[in-house]
Parts: sequence; C-alpha cells; structure tokens
Amino acid sequence: MVKLKFLIPLFVFCCSRGLFAQERFSITGIIKDGLSDQYVKGAVITIRETAYSSVSKEAGNFLIENVYPDRFVLNINIVGYQSYQAQINVRTDLDLGIIKLFPTGFENPEDMALQKTIRATNIAELFSRRPNFLGGNQVYGIPPEPKRLIGNFYLDTKWNKASILLYKDMEILEGYFVRYNISSNNFEMRDESSEQVTVIPGFRVQNIVWIDSEHNIPRYFVNGMDFREDGSPISGFFEVLVDGQMPLLRRTEAVIKPSNYNQALMIGERNDQIIKRNVYYYLKEREIIHIPKEKRKFFKIFGESGAELEQFVKTNSVNIRQPSGYFTIFTQYNSKFDGFESLIPKFIEN
Repeated sequence: MVKLKFLIPLFVFCCSRGLFAQERFSITGIIKDGLSDQYVKGAVITIRETAYSSVSKEAGNFLIENVYPDRFVLNINIVGYQSYQAQINVRTDLDLGIIKLFPTGFENPEDMALQKTIRATNIAELFSRRPNFLGGNQVYGIPPEPKRLIGNFYLDTKWNKASILLYKDMEILEGYFVRYNISSNNFEMRDESSEQVTVIPGFRVQNIVWIDSEHNIPRYFVNGMDFREDGSPISGFFEVLVDGQMPLLRRTEAVIKPSNYNQALMIGERNDQIIKRNVYYYLKEREIIHIPKEKRKFFKIFGESGAELEQFVKTNSVNIRQPSGYFTIFTQYNSKFDGFESLIPKFIEN
C-alpha cells in the first residue's frame, strides 16, 4: 500500500502528458526561401519546452515523429534567415505545408508601405491552406467599460487571428489572436484556448496582418515609426488600404468627447464618450501626407496621371469626397505600375 501511494500520482501525471497514451502523431512540412522559392536545407525545427526537433533536408522537408497530443509553439531557425514561430495544435498527424523563410535584414526595395515578408506568403498559407494551425471563427471579448466613459479604445473589439512581424530579428509570430488598443499603442495577444493575455508594445511590431472575423478578409497595418509626417516620427499604426507606387493609408484616432449635460435644464449627454474617426493619407517617399480636400489639389498629387484619373472619375461616377472613392482612385492609379497587387477586394469601413 505504501508503494501504491507513490505510484498513483505518477500514473496521473503520465496520463495527463500522454506518456501512456497509445496515440502519437507526426508533424511534417516543407521549408522554402521566400525570395528565391528554393528549398532550405539545415533549418532547425523545434517544439518549445519539449525534446522534439528535426532538421530540414535537401528538399526542405522535415518530419517530427511520436508527438503526443497537445498545443505547442513551433520554432524554426537557421543562420542567415529570420526566425519563425507559430502555434500548432496536435490532434492528429499535421502537414503544415510550405513555410517560407526570409533572409535576415530583408527589406522591401520598392517604395511601398508593406514589407513583403509579412504580405506575400505566410499569411495566405496560414489562413487558407494550413487549417491545422490554431484558429476559428469570431472570438469576442470586450472588457467592462468605466461607468462614465462610453465606448472603448480598441480598433476592433473582436479577437482576430493574426500574423505579426517584429522588429527584433525580424521574427514572425503566427497562430495568435490579437486586438489593438489605439490609446496605449499596444497589441493584446492570446491563443484560442486561453484567457491569459500578453501585451506587446506597439514599438516592437513592424507589420501586422489579421483576418477580419466579420468580413473574412485580411487587413494590413504598418508601424508609423517607419514614416515621417512633416519631417517628424509618428506614433501608432496605419492600415494599408492600397499598396504600390503611392499607397493609400488610413489611421483611426480615438478621442474623448466630454459630457455636455446641463443639470439645470436636464438636457445633453450625461457621460463622456470615446469617439473614433478615420483620417486618410497617401505615402510619398516615406512621408505621410493628408489627402487634400479640394478637388484641384487632389488630382494634382498624381502628377501627369491627374488628368487621366479625373476623366476616370467622371466616366465611372466616383465620389472623391468619400473614402470608398479614395480606394477606387488609388487602386486605379497604382494598377498602372508593374508589380501591383490588390491587398483587399473592396473597401471596408471600420
């Protein structure tokens, strides 16, 4: 009986970690160079806090066997490439498909708002072809609001599945759910199964793309620290609506509107309110510039293409005073240049 008392806790522990379980699973994938599309040999694939690991072979393929069912963090590292991290959920044999790594220090040589590192490949693979990464539909969670302050400072109160590019070592994080606090300039990050929230300061994040859970399309955000406004650095994040030779950007601002309640007359708004408004910009040589309100000045920003775009607006009855009109015109302009890629299929209001 004495021995049994010691064996029971050990048995429970082993069962909880799957040590006595019959089922074990394998994890496979293929690693490629994100620029040359060549296979990457010698990349070290590890599962954090476990002894499971593998090394990619000549064809970029790797195999990790006998993995017990659980949620893990997968890391990929190789000298000369940006590190890669993703959450995985092992419930059956996993084929992670093609994972593309990018060279250390890779930067977009073109005058575009987005780093191709985050835009070109991993995000499409993650949300379209690799369903075994943690994910799901809408995940809601709105914190309780202060009594006398109506509204919230979140760009989107929903938790959206995201891919994040960090400045440090150009590391990519995938498989997390995030939301952005405009006031604090912080990202809140969590996984699907946990209520624990990790806060990432905005200054650590270079680019982020999340899948809008309402419209099921990607939304792209870039750090304002990489740009200038009137020659000065900018804090906060800009959403890239149209990328290309002259990107169209949107910034959402949140301000507090004080109560205007008149106690004597008993009229007005009793509570303070958080008001959000969108401001639209275009990017020229890393300088953020407000979209001109005047029609003449607006078409002038497109240089020699101004007259052509003005005729396009007349022919297609485009309203240049509406954000959707900005989206149509900037898409038309940037499509004239080689390498243009449409980021989103249609304009979406916040």
